[in-house]
Amino acid sequence: MKKLEFKVLRFVGTLSRAINSKADFKYKQFNLQKGQYMFLTRVCENPGINFVDLSNMLKVDKTTTTKAVKKLIDIGYLNKQQHEKDKREYKLTPTKKALKVYEFIIEEESKQLKISFKGFSEEEKKMAARLIKRMSENIEEYWLDI
Repeated sequence: MKKLEFKVLRFVGTLSRAINSKADFKYKQFNLQKGQYMFLTRVCENPGINFVDLSNMLKVDKTTTTKAVKKLIDIGYLNKQQHEKDKREYKLTPTKKALKVYEFIIEEESKQLKISFKGFSEEEKKMAARLIKRMSENIEEYWLDI
């Protein structure tokens, strides 16, 4: 039986699941369901983003994006506006309600980062960010092939 040579993706997966599980629990008070906070934060940070760009940014399929965005619209967190030039395209913008929740989410994300980087020097934090960013960039082409 083959053995995994390098387990870094397992560690990244464990970290991701732990953070997402805690986030999903904390954000229930805002009526946000599993992973919806990721869509909400990206729209708050990129007002006017379209569905395709949002899907690509989060590395999820368009169906997942459509379902999550619809729920966020239904509960009053996002607005969907038809693009002026291309009537097939829609722009997404956050509501005031979303911007208030966004502040809470960013505070929580900052806490998670502080906990995750406990015992790291500033240089180690920067290096970890650079390396993970490079890994994300490297996987981009592989992901686009779905």
